[in-house]
Amino acid sequence: MQQTPSAESTALPDLPPTPSPPKTALWFMLLALLSAFALSQAYRTVTAIMATGLRHDFGLTPASLGAFAGLFGLSFGVAQFFMGIGMDVVGLRRTVLSAFPLTIVGAALSAWAPGYPWLMLGQLLIGVGCAPAFLACTVFIARHFPSARFAFVSGIAMGVGGLGLLFTGTPLAWLVQRAGWRSGFVLLAVLSALAWLLIWRRVHEPALAGPPPEREHWRTAVRRFGALFVLPHTLGILLLGMVAYASFLALRGLWIGPMLIERYGFTLVGAGNMAVAMSLISLFSPALFGRIDPGPTRRRRWVVNFSLGISVLYLGVGLAQQVVLNLALVLAISVLSGYSVLLYSDVRSSYPSDLTGRALSVFTMAMFLGVGLMQSLTGWVAGWAQGHGVEPYRAVMTTIAVALALGSTAFRYLPESPLLHQHSPQEAGHGKN
Repeated sequence: MQQTPSAESTALPDLPPTPSPPKTALWFMLLALLSAFALSQAYRTVTAIMATGLRHDFGLTPASLGAFAGLFGLSFGVAQFFMGIGMDVVGLRRTVLSAFPLTIVGAALSAWAPGYPWLMLGQLLIGVGCAPAFLACTVFIARHFPSARFAFVSGIAMGVGGLGLLFTGTPLAWLVQRAGWRSGFVLLAVLSALAWLLIWRRVHEPALAGPPPEREHWRTAVRRFGALFVLPHTLGILLLGMVAYASFLALRGLWIGPMLIERYGFTLVGAGNMAVAMSLISLFSPALFGRIDPGPTRRRRWVVNFSLGISVLYLGVGLAQQVVLNLALVLAISVLSGYSVLLYSDVRSSYPSDLTGRALSVFTMAMFLGVGLMQSLTGWVAGWAQGHGVEPYRAVMTTIAVALALGSTAFRYLPESPLLHQHSPQEAGHGKN
């Protein structure tokens, strides 16, 4: 629930919400929030470029590398529960400003880390600090933009946030190759501090239409979060949510660098160039899918078809030995993975408006728990494959393909929300606008 000005009596200073800000002001506030999201995108994908240096300095096995990459997603996902409640109780601005300094501390700790345990602690702090970054953007869009534009604006937001992925391609590879992986964390810490200052300066939540709602207590907020899990349509949404984005991030954020270097002999900068190509595509594909969103009644069929199709592409990446074919399949995955914005739209349409914020936070929690589990699982699979004489990237990509196919099947056959058939004709056809 949106807080009243009186709820802003402690901790960080906050200005009273301003009524009915112009659209330009809303977009500037959203862009400020997206600066933190872009950095969270960078943090969750640094392993693809830093893997070689981390292995050299700390002697990491594939399983240890997967655990390092996965810890961001796990800590990020677990913290979603608390961040979602925080946004309901004290507002999204204060939640972001209170949590994001942990990111700065975690990045600085990672840059200094003398050993693997310290590196893992830094990753844990970064994950918790980044936890409200994208959730704040989606809740802000849901509260202050028309529902018929939710998919489109969310797609633009995901595209802008993808700028963080560009940093962890060629630019980070160039920096790491010349100054070492620690320099990457130093630069990210500085950028994170600048993003915090931008949000503090620019973001002030506008008042919602109607009388201000009562401030919700933490105990009530926790109980209402729990109520989401007993709704029959929540399970299918969460199961696909746990594998949809996780599949892409396992490839882009962890395995694309090692696979191209070890399977095809790419240099670190060469692998970084491919990561940039994937990132450039990710800037535009979510907005494209948001633009062509078919509406609540047909959206689920689209989601199932795209997710099953992408699972076939992952299987192809695992089996393909020709470098050109492999790269083409990776680029196709990057294009089609923009469909994940439709999952956010499905969540937006599947719950009543008073549950939208917490439903989005539960979905984001599941999504990033899935990221952590997928990266940890594929790290273990890669280690197992090496020990049994199996090409590790074939085993990894097959595992991703199977997980995505299972999540898609669960989403298809488990119950859907009855609200999907109760939306107005204008919203049902908003993909044509």
